[in-house]
Amino acid sequence: MLFIILKTLGVIVGIVLLYVALGYLLPFIEISAKDDGQEKEIPIYIYTNGVHTDIVMPVKNNLHDWSAEIPFENTKSKKTDYRYIGIGWGDKGFYLDTPTWADLKFSTAFKAAFWLSESAMHCTYYQKMKEGDDCKMILISRNQYKKLVQFIEHKFDKDQNGKFILIPTKAVYGDNDAFYDAKGKYSFLDTCNTWANNALKAAEQKAALWTPTDYGIFLHYK
Repeated sequence: MLFIILKTLGVIVGIVLLYVALGYLLPFIEISAKDDGQEKEIPIYIYTNGVHTDIVMPVKNNLHDWSAEIPFENTKSKKTDYRYIGIGWGDKGFYLDTPTWADLKFSTAFKAAFWLSESAMHCTYYQKMKEGDDCKMILISRNQYKKLVQFIEHKFDKDQNGKFILIPTKAVYGDNDAFYDAKGKYSFLDTCNTWANNALKAAEQKAALWTPTDYGIFLHYK
């Protein structure tokens, strides 16, 4: 029995060490951006709060109007003059029950790591964006923006009328954000940052081969 226990612990430790090693090394393998020959005229941003990476886009242009799908009235402020919207995908439990690391529960982390909980889209409106270590601007073409929009829209759950499904909650982070139901299961292999990295791939921008962290994304945008 002792041998079985030690062997099991050894396997678990081995998996954790392999995950940490791959999580550190694979992000260094870069997927290069593609040039579709069009003018790069639409600004998007990658923004991290230190844990989650969001893709930030213009609220409205002549290609897409996010406010028609993610109404301003679903935020506390209900202001209608926001210029940008940040969207991120992640575990619903992390988003709603863990506003800070101090609030993290073992049950929340366990469910998130092993495909046991639902996912959500976190949508945040901004007046302006400021570039820095936590925020990088990228200019993309109209066709690349269309691909990005399609990728992001596909991750939202929709009701029978094709509308995004708002999650009624008081666990918002401020006056300018809201949560919506999403497709897919969060796990240690498919994190919020993995999704943001895949969004960049969909938009034909530089990205890591795979990354579970925001670091793996931002190291390609120094």
